[in-house]
Amino acid sequence: MKCERSSGILLHPTSLPGPDGIGDLGPEAYCWLNFLHDSGCSLWQILPLGPTGYGDSPYQCFSAFAGNPYLISPALLLNDSLLTSQDLTGKPTFPDEKVQFDEVIPWKLTLLDKAFNRFQTHNFPDLQAEFENFKAEEKLWLNDFALFMSIKESCSEASWSHWPEPLRKRRAKNLAEFQGKHAQTIEKHRFRQFLFFRQWKSLREYATGKGIRIIGDIPIFISYDSADAWSHPELFTLNSQGLPTAVAGVPPDYFSPTGQLWGNPLYRWEEHQKTGYDWWIKRFQASLKMADIIRLDHFRGFAGYWEIPAGMPTAEKGRWLPGPGKDFLASIQKALDGLPIIAEDLGEITPDVVELREAFHLPGMKILQFAFSTTPQNPFLPHNYPCNCVAYTGTHDNDTSTGWYETASEAERDFCRRYLSSSGAEIAWDMVRAIWSSVANTTLAPLQDFLNLGSQARMNFPGKPQGNWSWRMPPGALTPHLVDRIRELNFLFDRLNPQAQARPNLDGATQLI
Repeated sequence: MKCERSSGILLHPTSLPGPDGIGDLGPEAYCWLNFLHDSGCSLWQILPLGPTGYGDSPYQCFSAFAGNPYLISPALLLNDSLLTSQDLTGKPTFPDEKVQFDEVIPWKLTLLDKAFNRFQTHNFPDLQAEFENFKAEEKLWLNDFALFMSIKESCSEASWSHWPEPLRKRRAKNLAEFQGKHAQTIEKHRFRQFLFFRQWKSLREYATGKGIRIIGDIPIFISYDSADAWSHPELFTLNSQGLPTAVAGVPPDYFSPTGQLWGNPLYRWEEHQKTGYDWWIKRFQASLKMADIIRLDHFRGFAGYWEIPAGMPTAEKGRWLPGPGKDFLASIQKALDGLPIIAEDLGEITPDVVELREAFHLPGMKILQFAFSTTPQNPFLPHNYPCNCVAYTGTHDNDTSTGWYETASEAERDFCRRYLSSSGAEIAWDMVRAIWSSVANTTLAPLQDFLNLGSQARMNFPGKPQGNWSWRMPPGALTPHLVDRIRELNFLFDRLNPQAQARPNLDGATQLI
């Protein structure tokens, strides 16, 4: 990462407002980028953009390479004449404050099916040429993904472990027969990916023009029920029947007293090493087509990871095993000609994790909510930050800062108020100001903290399998007053986006705030 001081806001696209029950890549996303630019921010952090599966989690996707079709904007499809205004009639009534996935998903898929049918039955020569180019450029992952999703659809959405054995084990004759019978369905899934990446590319180009870099997210582990595990079982800890023998998680920590049982299959790192980490290199390259910087989730797993025997009810029983370490990162660095990575180094951090991060000069993460439970030597307190770090009030896995303060112990609340010289009346803003004024090169906070929202706006609760990821920004939240307030912080603490131009004041002079 570059060393200039910068700032940004964490907001997943699903949390944007809009008429279709879920935030998408359409007009509201462009308004969001305008807001970031006008407020002087230069970073937009998102969560993984993959197609979500179990629990609607962006960390449990059907592919490490594909995009989430629920993020495709119907408004932009209307502009492309792939939908008509008549197609948008009969829309359910969606709440503004949350995503109701069980109602949103069938609505969005209905619209995408209509767009695909129109594409096939009408003349779109330019779009057809774009589609053919996309299929050729992305064939290394796209064909397996489209086939995987089509088989899954034909099997009533069952996990691939429950598919008929010839398809589960990828027998060539049976796959060829399936492809012949289901060519239209396979093409439909390719087309959805084309639409997603086409819309995302335009949005990212707009962000670049506003001086805004996007921070993406690579989860260390992939979902078991994914095209990746099905098409490359040799890379994961799966037995001859394709079932996991060991799964991922973390032991008990400050997030959960029984640990976190993620259930993802673990990597056969020796197999990855034999290929020069080819799958991982392709994964990074694909991610950097979508983002400028990558938050590498669970970075400590590359130094050492927690192996849990398959079938355990919690993550309490397991063992630490060595990760691929410096060999892995050196291979990625060589392939990418650099490492535009933020190391998510939270949790149980041992000296080997610190050594690995520092060997490649990667910035780690500092979470202010973790700072007030011990002494002034706590490394999460701003006066202890190194310059090469990314400071947050909290992340998507934390409560909002207001919610944290309302539920913290009185000892923590007292320390927090004393440290911040705060009455606690507007604690989220006081915390934002503390990290913005720190020496950390990069600072970020969830939008919920700028809106002073409580626990009802929390995005995720680790260990809770359902009911997460549904928060949406209230309509009208991005007010001129909020723009000015954030811009003031960015100006005062030398974090102003260089492309956020000076604005005229009432008497015609120019001012930055």
